[in-house]
This record gives sequence, C-alpha cells and structure tokens, in this order.
Amino acid sequence: QLHLVESGGGWVQPGGSLNVSCSASGVDSRYYVIGWFRQAPGKRREGVSCISNLGIAKYYRDSVKDRFTISRDLAKNTVYLQMNSLKAEDTAVYYCAATRGRTVQRMCTGTRVDEMDFWGEGLQVTVSS
Repeated sequence: QLHLVESGGGWVQPGGSLNVSCSASGVDSRYYVIGWFRQAPGKRREGVSCISNLGIAKYYRDSVKDRFTISRDLAKNTVYLQMNSLKAEDTAVYYCAATRGRTVQRMCTGTRVDEMDFWGEGLQVTVSS
C-alpha cells in the first residue's frame, strides 16, 4: 500500500508561484509513476504533469508547459510541482496519484481515475486577486 499526502497549496495572486509536494510512504515509491492531477468545480479531473519512476521522463499538459516543473526526490520519496506564472484558470483541487506500468503520457492523458493505484486526498490551489 502506498500512502500519498499532498502539501503546499493555498491562495496566490495571478502571476505568483506555489510549490506543492506529494510525499509517499508505505511501499517503495520508486516502482511507481507519479502524477499531479487537478479538478476545478464542474469540470473533469485532468492530468497536469507526470513523472516516471526514476524521474527521467516527464509529461506536461500544454496549458502548463513552460510554467510548471515537476521533479522527484527519490531519497525523500517526494514529488514536487513548482508552479510559476499562475493564472486564474489554474484554480482547482490538486491531487497526486501513483500507478505502475504506464508511460508518463498515458498516465496523464489515458488513465481513468479508477485505474490509478493510489490517490492522495488533494489540496486546494486558488489563484485570484
């Protein structure tokens, strides 16, 4: 069992930055592809960025490219998402998830919510003035 806990969310003005973290505990997280997903009110959950088990391959959805950076500290079992130049449309509940046996692109774009192996509880990110 892999337990995922997100931290670092909150409120920020447009153009600001936030760094959110996903800490994993339980089984060895190095076997898992980990991704960040978000869900805004009234919208479907969408993949934001995913990183391979050893942190080599990364995927970003088009709307966050050049603004968000995903990284992974294997020693700390933690995945980070640095979010810069935040926009109002980035406002959502952000979740991290873990799965095995998928590419980063497939995890972020082609895996249903119920197909993920583990989910965190999510945290709110609000971008407004």
